[in-house]
Amino acid sequence: MKRKSLVLLLVMMLMSTFTLYGCGGAGNTTQSSTQETSQETAQQGEKKAPAKVDIFQNKSEFAEQLEAAAKLYMEENPEVQINIETVQGADYATALKAKMLNDDKPEIFGIAMVGVKEDYGDYQEDLSDQPWVEHLYPDIKETVTVDGKVLGLPVSIEGYGLAYNREIFEAAGIDCSTLTSYDAIDKAFATLQQKIDNGELKDKYPQLEAVVEYAAKEAFISGLHLMNIPLQAELKTAKAAFEAQEIELTHADSLKALIDLQTNYTPARNNKSLLNSVDYSTQVGGGLAIERVAVIQQGNWIAPELANVAPDVLEKIDVMPIPLKGVVEDSIAVGVSFNWCVNNQASDADKAAAKDFLNWLFQSEKGKQIVIEELKCIPAFDNYEDLDRLDPYSKRVAEYMGQGKTMPWVFSGYPKGFEPQAAADIQGYFAGDMTWEECVQKLKEDWKTLR
Repeated sequence: MKRKSLVLLLVMMLMSTFTLYGCGGAGNTTQSSTQETSQETAQQGEKKAPAKVDIFQNKSEFAEQLEAAAKLYMEENPEVQINIETVQGADYATALKAKMLNDDKPEIFGIAMVGVKEDYGDYQEDLSDQPWVEHLYPDIKETVTVDGKVLGLPVSIEGYGLAYNREIFEAAGIDCSTLTSYDAIDKAFATLQQKIDNGELKDKYPQLEAVVEYAAKEAFISGLHLMNIPLQAELKTAKAAFEAQEIELTHADSLKALIDLQTNYTPARNNKSLLNSVDYSTQVGGGLAIERVAVIQQGNWIAPELANVAPDVLEKIDVMPIPLKGVVEDSIAVGVSFNWCVNNQASDADKAAAKDFLNWLFQSEKGKQIVIEELKCIPAFDNYEDLDRLDPYSKRVAEYMGQGKTMPWVFSGYPKGFEPQAAADIQGYFAGDMTWEECVQKLKEDWKTLR
């Protein structure tokens, strides 16, 4: 990704007096009521059945909001039936593969990296003629363009770092403006943990028990996002990661330091094997949202859940860097996690309806409002106004981008299966089944074998 052009565009957007407008669980399916349509069909005989748009995607954090958007679209377009199925995390890739083997394939499906033959390249419709294409940021457009064809719609620009409750740190007397390096963050965590242990914050934060919660049970936390931090420094781009037959893990010591930073201040700091049972909901809804902990490694995709569970806490959320000690310490990781593709083997009517829904959601005034305020996405398009209507976390991501303090995402180039395997390796380290040196060796062997 060519950072400068994207950064320049975002700086201009954010400086225009903010008159410019503006990411787990079981699958969810939304279906429109077809009773009225069926009655009309029975009466008129020749009337065509509604166009069908099945959407298969993995963003569980805004699944309910997306279903509500689809319902609104169907009210305006009763000739279209939209069904949404959402599968979270590492299970998504397997579930999508099964879906695409069925006769009834989804009209819209999400993938991380477009144009890869193994990743359903034969099913990706050329979307180059769609109205939204001209409004994609150039660097973002480049990531979804293959052989001159735009093959996917970037759902959201996302960023992740160490999300934290600013008010808790301030209550502990910590100057949050200093949290820009590994040592400064480590010192602040130690200070806060000491005050928690001493009971100094008990009156104001009665549930606060530790600085950090780390969801090691979730493969994407450690296998995907954590591993991205050293690998982006080593490999630089997703394309290079996709082509890499081996990894050296040249920053293994810094990776261990980052793991220590996040796990030495958890409730399980004296028995880290317990981290392997901590899941996403415990970390977010049962952790940060209820002020049981002050820090989690997560991205701006948590905003919808925080808005639902604890909107007052969402207003307190800030983001500190996710520091790779001695390498890059002042940045967050930013990219596009998923792109929505249109199935080119769907019927013409269903493809047309799928494209129209995407245009409505991401380009109509009502759709833009939904994208910003309900889905809590940072849009990948240059024609959104009022970016100050973004949630606090997304605003901070945009600020980091404007300052050029970002690291790229290379994980879309991981070998298939590396995410869950890397997570399992790190879980093994937490459980005491292997030393750190053995864990590093295992990670390198797994990459080579899976590639």
